[in-house]
Amino acid sequence: MPISQMRKPRMKQRVSSGPPSKSSDALASQRPRSWKMADVSNGEQGCASPLELFNRIAAQGELVRSLKAGKAPQDEIDSAIQMLLSLKMSYKAAMGEDYKADCPPGNPAPGNDSGLGATEAEEDFVDPWTVQTSSAKGIDYDKLIVRFGSSKIDKELVNWIERAIGQKPHRFLRRGIFFSHRDMNQILDAYENKKPFYLYTGRGPSSEAMHVGHLIPFIFTKWLQDVFNVPLVIQMTDDEKYLWKDLTLDQAYGYAVENAKDIIACGFDINKTFIFSDLDYMGTSPGFYKNVVKIQKHVTFNQVKGIFGFTDSDSIGKISFPAIQAAPSFSSSFPQIFGDKTDVQCLIPCAIDQDPYFRMTRDVAPRIGYPKPALLHSTFFPALQGAQTKMSASDPNSSIFLTDTAKQIKTKVNKHAFSGGRDTVEEHREFGGNCDVDVSFMYLTFFLEDDDRLEQIRKDYTSGAMLTGELKKILIEVLQPLIAEHQARRKEVTDEIVKEFMTPRKLSYYFQ
Repeated sequence: MPISQMRKPRMKQRVSSGPPSKSSDALASQRPRSWKMADVSNGEQGCASPLELFNRIAAQGELVRSLKAGKAPQDEIDSAIQMLLSLKMSYKAAMGEDYKADCPPGNPAPGNDSGLGATEAEEDFVDPWTVQTSSAKGIDYDKLIVRFGSSKIDKELVNWIERAIGQKPHRFLRRGIFFSHRDMNQILDAYENKKPFYLYTGRGPSSEAMHVGHLIPFIFTKWLQDVFNVPLVIQMTDDEKYLWKDLTLDQAYGYAVENAKDIIACGFDINKTFIFSDLDYMGTSPGFYKNVVKIQKHVTFNQVKGIFGFTDSDSIGKISFPAIQAAPSFSSSFPQIFGDKTDVQCLIPCAIDQDPYFRMTRDVAPRIGYPKPALLHSTFFPALQGAQTKMSASDPNSSIFLTDTAKQIKTKVNKHAFSGGRDTVEEHREFGGNCDVDVSFMYLTFFLEDDDRLEQIRKDYTSGAMLTGELKKILIEVLQPLIAEHQARRKEVTDEIVKEFMTPRKLSYYFQ
């Protein structure tokens, strides 16, 4: 969850450069997960390909027929019909002709310039399990913003954050690693007017060892906690891992505890941080479970199938899980922290592949009397083999793991880090390297704090003055002490410290 990686049935999502059309949070939350839909209060939405629209219309028509045949409540039938009409309007706008059930969109006619869009739509695939792109530069995040209907974190917003906190913004903001947001302006308004908000992020504990990519949301969340001086809740979705992975309940909970040690080693303030296991907490917190039930009541099976791609063969545990991930977005899920306050807004730092969960949450929030959570979206941390894919915990050579030794780090970088250099030293000196595709340089943008040094490295590598081996050496010198220091801090995290972080209790914060 905010939340770096979470996962369900594999349905690849297309990302294209199509223009946004109009919709609402509710409409976006009902779209299939293979769509890049918007979730904006003022009604912006993404635009699906004609074939996706055609398939969605067919599915929605079947739903209308089944609702009528089952004598469903009239308001539910009317809502489904309204959705069907809206989809048909979108199809006509995209194709220039009415939807016909027996005429799916085929190849574009000669002279039809929609062919380019179709090609672009096939370039990037993003879902919570798979990130693939034909570009060695990685995902086109500007297109992704258009498809999701979120807002770009621009220079103006970064400057506002700097003014609000009175210090230099985090390098993840300065360098566009956190690149997209929803309602961050509301959070800044609240902070400047001394109104409360809190942070929520999380981890799906699928294995004992975490890699450096898993640290990105936690590094940034710790900074947010420090500069805004606000409480933080961290959800460990061990229940989800039990449902989706071949794990026992004890194994899932054990991974949650081990991952919590790595998270605590990032330096979170124990007086302002509550880490909780779903398997533990939901059984002891009526407030949390009541919110789960409220969310479940307001999301239909049809909606959750559309958002997450569930099928009739999926367990009911999977179908109900999104409500559990949504519940920490509401302050009343933590009465031990917030008392009877139900209106404390939540800010969620997460990787952008988690956005479907919170589009659903933002749709439900006003219907159950809570403020919509705000979000900050990060880019994907690239695999050593290149930015076309995400890292895999099952492939030890796809990333640097927090358990790696200094020797293993050196070997992995030298052997596996994709290079933007030329084939020969002579060519490299003449033409220079490509920082846009070089994984060593990408990793330095995440972990090298000094902006001036990073820019000098970029210039030297691009000009050919710096060779690939020299660039990799710099990265190794940055990563080795970073991982060693993390390992040293983790050794100091005892089971007793984990238990204290995971004990429901009152936290310290300025709006007490």
